[in-house]
Order: sequence, then C-alpha cells, then structure tokens
Amino acid sequence: MSVSFPLSRGRSTERPKLPVASIPEGMPRESSNPYHNALQQLEIAARHLELDPGLHEVLKSPERELTVRFPVKMDDGTTRIFTGYRVQHNIARGPSKGGLRFSPQTDIDEVRALSMWMTWKCAIVNIPFGGAKGGVVCDPKALSLAELERLTRRYTSEISIVIGPNTDIPAPDMGTNAQTMAWVMDTYSMTAGHTVPAVVTGKPVAIGGSEGRSDATGRGIVCIAGEAIAEFGMKMEGLRVAVQGFGNVGGVAARIFHEKGAKVVAVSDAIGGLYNEEGLDIPALQECANRDGSLTKHTGGVPIDPRKLLELEVDVLVPAAIENQITAENADRIQAKIVIEGANGPTTPTADSILKQRGIFLVPDVLANAGGVVVSYFEWVQDLQFFFWQENEVNSRMEAIMRKSYADVRQMSRNAGVDMRLAAYLIGVKRVADATTIRGIYP
Repeated sequence: MSVSFPLSRGRSTERPKLPVASIPEGMPRESSNPYHNALQQLEIAARHLELDPGLHEVLKSPERELTVRFPVKMDDGTTRIFTGYRVQHNIARGPSKGGLRFSPQTDIDEVRALSMWMTWKCAIVNIPFGGAKGGVVCDPKALSLAELERLTRRYTSEISIVIGPNTDIPAPDMGTNAQTMAWVMDTYSMTAGHTVPAVVTGKPVAIGGSEGRSDATGRGIVCIAGEAIAEFGMKMEGLRVAVQGFGNVGGVAARIFHEKGAKVVAVSDAIGGLYNEEGLDIPALQECANRDGSLTKHTGGVPIDPRKLLELEVDVLVPAAIENQITAENADRIQAKIVIEGANGPTTPTADSILKQRGIFLVPDVLANAGGVVVSYFEWVQDLQFFFWQENEVNSRMEAIMRKSYADVRQMSRNAGVDMRLAAYLIGVKRVADATTIRGIYP
C-alpha cells in the first residue's frame, strides 16, 4: 500500500495551493555534483559581498587534499584495497574540523563539498574551527565489526600525518559512530605514545566524549525549528512534521519533536518510509529500527516512498538523509511551510530558487544542523582541559549558540532582503574572508 499527499483530519481542504515557480533565467544547469553546487553557492555569496577575485579564488579551493589507498585483511583471509580521503578546506579561523563518512557512494568531490560547507558552518555559529571532511569508499553494512575496526585503524594511520588535536579533528558522520571514533583515537594515541582524546570528537563518554554529543545535531534541528515556527505563529504542540532519514540526525530529531508534543506523521530510512496522519509512535519505531535494522518492519503506519515523503502537506519538513533530495524536478511539489535541512546539501541551488519563489521558508544546512559541530567544539574544549560538563549544561550552551546564530542570520536576511541560505553565507563567508585578509598571505 502506498500513500500520496494525504491531508490531516480536521485540516481545511481549502488551504491555498502554493504557487508554481519557474527556473530563473541565468541559473546554471542543475548539477548532482555536490562540489559544483557548493561552488555555486559560494559564487552567489561572493557576488553579493563584492569579494575580491583573488580572495574568492582562495576560498574556492581546499587548502589540502589527501587521497590514500590502503590494504585491509578481510575475515576470509583475502586482502582488499580501499580508497580514503581527507580534505581540509580552510584553517583561517582555527584547526579544521569535520566528519568521517564510510559510504560506497562517497568520492573526492563529495568530500570537497562537505569540507567547504563545514567551513561556513563553523563561521556562522562563530566557533574557532575551519572546515574538513573525510571519507572511505566502502559499505559498512557489508563489513564485519572486526573488518570495520581494521579498516578504521589502517585509514587512521594513513591520514595521521594531517590530523591532530591542534590541526584537524575528525568526528562521526554517515556510516560511522562513537565506536569508530574510539578506534581512531586509540590508533592515533598509540602512535603518539600517550592518550590524545582531543584528536576526535563524538567519542564514547567513557573515553573523553561529551555528554549530549550523540543527540546534538538532532536537538539543534528541533531548536532551530522552534525559532522558525514562532515566526509563523505556530507552536510545537500538534505541529505536523515529516523527517526523511532516521539515522543519527533524523532519528534523534524525530524523537525530540515527538517528546515536545509535535506530531511526526512520516519518517523514512534508506529502505523505505512510514506514514500515519495521526502521528507515528517514534520510540516504538526506534526500537524496531534498532532491532530489525529498518523501521519499515513496524506496523504503526502505511508504507511511503522516501521521495514522496518530501511532498507531503506538513508544517515542517526535515530532509535529513543525503545530498540532492530537493531538486528542480520536485521543488514545485514540496508542500511544507518550513524546510529545516538536517542533511548536508539536500537542496540544490536551482531548487532553492524555486522554493523561494513559492514562499517556502527554508533554514539551510549550514545553520540548521550545526548543533553537532557546536557540541563537538565543547567536547574538544573539555578534552583539552580534562574538565567535563553535565549534559544539561552542554545542551543549554548549544541551544543558546543556535538561537543567537538563527537570530543573526534572520536579521541579515531581513536587512539584505535575501533568503536564509544566502544570509547565512553572507555571514559565514565574510567571517572567513575577514580572517584570511587579516592574517595575510605567508610568506
């Protein structure tokens, strides 16, 4: 059984349809390459900032790229060669910071884009990091735990020449988790000859991780959603929410929305999705996903295609899966009032323009999902000091930074007469450009 465009009970069917938009003249042809999209977003911001062409060139290019190919002994005795990357986009404002993803689809351009987005993200929330990202081309679900550990440790040893607590600090991302970070920290520490907890964030609390880190990105998304819905005169109680992606980001966001009284009507994972117009039982779904490996085996809703989930008539849509989910092809069918980007790069620049024309309010990834890197910063600080905070202190400090950053971006949006993504970029790119100019070019 499938579902398409259901309305909630009691909601008027006379809700005016959102207008159909056209692709603006002069807009470059839409690309599925995330790095091309990241460069296009930077180009738009640079034009508005009247950025010096030479400075623009500096910000376009990653400062360092490392590609490694390394052997891993498999459980059956064979040896496989894996390819990995670590890209450091910019360090003008501090050490580079960024996640590490294990995915069969990752490539150097994806890692470049993610590192660039991380640079702007750190600047927008005003923490002293630059952007980096790492990736290994593999399917973690097809590897045993022992194979994953050997792969992680060998990859860490290959990139150890560029990472460190004062240079570049990895964190979890798609396909990696706290255990992965524990292996990275241990491998790096064995080479250093002493424990170096600050070399990674997102670790288990038992070895220097921060309270609140595992929920930070999802909690930050809900915090930002709260700020956005207040402008529309909506409240969290009864808010209709759809979440694409049910992993470390989307699953946590769905749970916290549910805890705050919102009605999460649709969620999806990589296999499929579920819809229930009365609201899904999110704790039961999480239990099912943890037990069976997919939420689709739960009986509390009807199946829905993850792509169709994006087109439901809801108050808030959270695309928290992968890049390029809202494109020129489906942007005219998005019915949410507010889009809060949980994933990195889920909306293409062309789709951005269409959503803006149609009056859909979008909070961009570089602001909306920054709660994770904010608490990673807290974890790094705690590790350097060997002084740790309580979870309520971590959460309150993160939410304060997220609310202030939202207010700053919203004010820029109003002052400059631009959408929220461009407003965020005007703040982030300018901060990085200013730091680069002040520091100068060495020698």
